[in-house]
Amino acid sequence: MEKVALFVDVQNVYYTTRQVFRRNFDYNAFWSRATQGRKVTRAIAYATDRGDRKQREFQNILRAIGFEVKLKPFIQRADGSAKGDWDVGITIDVLEYGRDADTVVLVSGDGDFDLLVEKLRLGYGRKVEVYGVAPQTSASLINAASQFIPIEDNLLLR
Repeated sequence: MEKVALFVDVQNVYYTTRQVFRRNFDYNAFWSRATQGRKVTRAIAYATDRGDRKQREFQNILRAIGFEVKLKPFIQRADGSAKGDWDVGITIDVLEYGRDADTVVLVSGDGDFDLLVEKLRLGYGRKVEVYGVAPQTSASLINAASQFIPIEDNLLLR
């Protein structure tokens, strides 16, 4: 059976689906599609944590689906900007756990991951599927992937 590892940039998928579709990502539909006929070796969702009840409920839903949830505190800077970036953490985990899988699935449109995806494909011989909102996904990330799967209606909550 094909082994798959899933890595979800929660903030990226939240903001891009809201911006383009005004809807939320359907994690259950994604899980069904990405894992069908495959053995999951690792599934991690990366999020920021503001500590509110609604977020904790969402995180528990992700855990019930099968994700390990990794959290970073949400940091509000004095100038009003915010920080909660998981790029380095995602990269480290993908390099560590992606080697145990035949296919790595990355949910993000962030072009900073293009070098990581190329390394997985060309350096480690892994198939890499990238799920992202097409108009908000970096062309370099799409081109680096073995397969790009656009997040569209069938992967969105009604």
